[in-house]
Amino acid sequence: MGFLRLIRRYGYPFRDKTRIRHYPLQHMQSRGFSNEGVPNGNDVVHPVLIIGAGPVGLVLSILLTKLGINCTVLERNRAFSKHPQAHFINNRSMEIFRKIDGLVEEIQSSQPPVDLWRKFIYCTSLSGSILGSVDHIQPQDLEHVVSPVSVAHFSQYKLTMLLFKQLENLGFQICAPESLEGNEQSCEQKIMMGQECVSIDASDDFVTVTASSIIKGKRVEQNIHCNILIGTDGAGSTVRKLVGIEMRGEKDLQKLVSVHFFSRDLGQFLLEENPGMLFFIFNTEAIGVLVAHDLRQGEFVLQIPFYPPQQTFEDFSPKACEKLISKLVGQEFGDVEVIDIKPWIMHAEVAERFICSGNRILLAGDAAHRFPPAGGFGMNTGIQDAHNLAWKIASVIKGIAPTSMLNTYEIERKPIALFNTRLSLENYKAAMSVPAALGLDPTVANTVHQFIVNGIGSILPSGLQKVALDGIFGIGRAQLSEFVLNESNPLGSSRLAKLKHIFEEGKSLQLQFPAEDLGFRYLQGALVPENNGIESPPEVLTGRRRDYTPSAQPGSRLPHMFVRVNPLCEETISTLDLVSGDKVEFILIIAPVEESYHLAREAFKVAEEQEISLRVCIFWSTDSFEGLEKGSEAALSPWKNYADVVEAQSSTSNWWDMCNMTNRGAILVRPDEHIAWRTSSGLAGDPRVEMQRVFAAIQGIHC
Repeated sequence: MGFLRLIRRYGYPFRDKTRIRHYPLQHMQSRGFSNEGVPNGNDVVHPVLIIGAGPVGLVLSILLTKLGINCTVLERNRAFSKHPQAHFINNRSMEIFRKIDGLVEEIQSSQPPVDLWRKFIYCTSLSGSILGSVDHIQPQDLEHVVSPVSVAHFSQYKLTMLLFKQLENLGFQICAPESLEGNEQSCEQKIMMGQECVSIDASDDFVTVTASSIIKGKRVEQNIHCNILIGTDGAGSTVRKLVGIEMRGEKDLQKLVSVHFFSRDLGQFLLEENPGMLFFIFNTEAIGVLVAHDLRQGEFVLQIPFYPPQQTFEDFSPKACEKLISKLVGQEFGDVEVIDIKPWIMHAEVAERFICSGNRILLAGDAAHRFPPAGGFGMNTGIQDAHNLAWKIASVIKGIAPTSMLNTYEIERKPIALFNTRLSLENYKAAMSVPAALGLDPTVANTVHQFIVNGIGSILPSGLQKVALDGIFGIGRAQLSEFVLNESNPLGSSRLAKLKHIFEEGKSLQLQFPAEDLGFRYLQGALVPENNGIESPPEVLTGRRRDYTPSAQPGSRLPHMFVRVNPLCEETISTLDLVSGDKVEFILIIAPVEESYHLAREAFKVAEEQEISLRVCIFWSTDSFEGLEKGSEAALSPWKNYADVVEAQSSTSNWWDMCNMTNRGAILVRPDEHIAWRTSSGLAGDPRVEMQRVFAAIQGIHC
């Protein structure tokens, strides 16, 4: 038995030594945790409690369940909103969804065809002049060269329903408060609706959440105990507030009203005339952004600037919104049906901490960071939070790693959140450059509003303040008249030329950021950084699209290449598919050379000592199969958990060349498909000692 196994066996602060009853789990989930101090010895201590059943919480619960970890989900609402909200799913999130059985296929079959949403269109009305359009899908985006799956346009509430379906297939039940009255023990693998978290008490042994619900007209509270609590409860996170974690960044960038409506006639009109995803509409009567969630179904969301207190939410009644829609469309459609109207505030903030209370309480998704919607970073960053966190929680609860490993979640994900905050801000500023070019600088509008709120305008009665604000904004919108905005008018011609330059130079709002979506990299955490003396220069934010360049540096996502696991098999898979979604397993990628086989044998020995699951993948080039049939079997005996992998003939480059490595190198891949360690051209020292050092560093064990 290795020395690291002894440390793991006796060094856990949460090691189980009590009589508290746990849910039966296949892999001794309570091994790393102590539950002493539970008031009632018969109380259940849940391994994981997730508060918030949005996409992030649901994805996390699916990933944990697939890894063998029981979890319970609390949601304060009794039913789920069908307000579409987020709608763009980037490459990396779609790759994560490939680990969830059939989810990608359902999204792809249900979303609108790409030609219906690839463009952003700028116009004076949907029936009026087109100021410009930008196509955000390039040919390589659909060719699966850098990723095995393309981006998607799919409304958040529809995604939520598909995630629920996945959880039901995994044995989850959705429960109203009445069905759980007086029976906390029935909470296993349930989504508990109508349960609001009202207090959190964290001890050294466990976390107690007090959940409040309304049953038969009366407020009922119950205590729920858990080893780990994750707050995925959105931008206004109750969990974050209750544990006293502050947000840092830019608040109140803009206030808007979101109007969800249906109009099949409008959808059909745009299908025939000018299909797109976003329509930026500027005219003398109104300004707004129309999001076409599905033109075929006629489902839309209109985003309108909102300036309280002069404007009130009551000003946006369904009838008022219908009139606004008509002004922006440029004609009336009789079938407009307003479904929902919501005010919201745009922020660019990141939580001071993502983890607290002895690594027992964590934040993910919008609870940890809230961005402007520009670029679709919000939901996507949250889904990637969940992916990063799931295997680490599973490792701790299964007793594979100490609880200190959870610290690497914040170490890795907070820098990504800060970077995405800056990138979304740059993209938001790019979006604002369009109205600014038209003479409608949003900063001027905000200055005027603040002058009325806090300046001389504040002495006016509220009714006159509203008249003044509407009058000033009306004068501003007059610049959008056909009299001004035409090629014959020198001012209008100059503005249209400036607008054309913005579109041609890629300086307007962007949809895709492949370099950031696929190329984000963890510099520290559950990985072994390279000590080559070469520091990567800090990334310069431009707010423009940059293409992704594959990298096999530690912390990077494993590059994608299509391969065949069996040389006789015609089916190709992605290198990302070599990583299992059903168990906490590391992948060691080597070439069929003796020194790499020796490294693999030593890695197997160390992994066996530490009770870590390891699979070895031997990459053979397309031009040399010599020795493949028996080579790996003889070289790795007696270990059987290996696979011979052959590059697909369609691959444009050699695997090791793409990774900028020699075939004497090796790559260790984590269960979340990020690279934990590599050697670019072979090891100089003892491979056994190196593998002990590597696995200890990943797990956060410092000897």
